[in-house]
Amino acid sequence: MSQQAAPPAPVDPAMDAPCCPSLTQHRVPAETAVALAPAFKALGDPVRLQLLSMIASAEGGEICVCDLTPAFDLTGPTISHHLRTLRQAGLVDAERRGTWVYYRARPAVLRQLAALLATEPAQS
Repeated sequence: MSQQAAPPAPVDPAMDAPCCPSLTQHRVPAETAVALAPAFKALGDPVRLQLLSMIASAEGGEICVCDLTPAFDLTGPTISHHLRTLRQAGLVDAERRGTWVYYRARPAVLRQLAALLATEPAQS
């Protein structure tokens, strides 16, 4: 089984501005689509979407994997796979502390994805 390089993070996490205008305002450039697709693909799985929601809404802004795993009827390795996918897509950061790993969402990335999907209200 070959190891693929992790896809690039979809956006620069240091940026506070949206990566691009809403897709309802302008066509998404190919480079932007290539950069953002891994994040949207990662969120296309219900378990990963729930994991990201749990991480993003965690009190204090981070959550231990030990608190994530019991919320699912899945094995630890399966949860680890989903968390790795979220990390590779640039949606979360992880920090090992002893035997546990703590996860936190990357708010700037989430804002940029939201800005791309934002729609303007219809004008009369």
